[in-house]
Amino acid sequence: MSLVASLRALLSLGLRRLLAAPAPPAGDADDPRTLELLRRAEEARRARRAEEAGTLYRQVLDLRRAHPGALRGLRELAVEAGAWGEALELQQRLHAAAAAGERAGEAQWLAVIHYELGRAELGRANTPAALGHFKNAVRADRDFLPAALALGDAHELAGDHREAMRAWERAAETAPALPLLVRLEKSYRQEGRPSRMIALYRQALERAPDDLGLAVALGRVLFELEMLDEAADQFEKVEVQAPDLPAVHAYLGAVFERRGETRAAFEEYRRALRLGHAFDWPHRCAACGATAPTWQERCPGCRRWNTLHSARA
Repeated sequence: MSLVASLRALLSLGLRRLLAAPAPPAGDADDPRTLELLRRAEEARRARRAEEAGTLYRQVLDLRRAHPGALRGLRELAVEAGAWGEALELQQRLHAAAAAGERAGEAQWLAVIHYELGRAELGRANTPAALGHFKNAVRADRDFLPAALALGDAHELAGDHREAMRAWERAAETAPALPLLVRLEKSYRQEGRPSRMIALYRQALERAPDDLGLAVALGRVLFELEMLDEAADQFEKVEVQAPDLPAVHAYLGAVFERRGETRAAFEEYRRALRLGHAFDWPHRCAACGATAPTWQERCPGCRRWNTLHSARA
């Protein structure tokens, strides 16, 4: 048989075998064995049998090395156990393999894990390592407020006030959240820059005009700087939008008292007391709707990170 004839025979045989072979699963569809392992792993995890669940997830990875469901399951187990180093390795694999539409969500998890690793390093008094993790968290997700705050705090701890200010200012440009602005305000106050304190909140309000928490903070700064007429105007603007906020009436009472308007001051104080004693600005979880009296890094309800935002009213 000639070489050409032999090649033709081989090609013909290969084509027949290819046509006769069963079709592979479409896309990333799981085979029955993988599905069964995942089902048992999820069942074990819900029953808090972490070791059994981990074994089953790893068996899935033996079949498919980058199976996202198994990697996420193992990541969740590592997070629940506080094994942040293991969680990071798993999350890096997830992030690298994520489709375009999934990368933002995986980046958020990467930020969470680097943030927790940074906190752990701070607990060991290893500030340089903590700074590295906080920087990685901010790179992964610029909107991850806990890491932005912690990055500046860690620079302060290392004695680098300038870098702390830069970290907070960069973060405030992206998301002018109250905890960031309060830190910047404190620094401007210590530096004797009252005009910068006022500009800080006015610029933030330009970017987030519906954020009443920022509006109240601007009024507070004006009041503390003895700019009483400007403070009264600011609080009265907020009162139009949210008439039942005790903090607004408490500050208005203080403004009127300093201006010698005793009757008006007493009336505002009475309104504040009738409305309650919650003078901190309330925050609400974007994920579950739970509320908290002040900002926290994790929701007190669903325990998710970076979901509490200043309540609008």
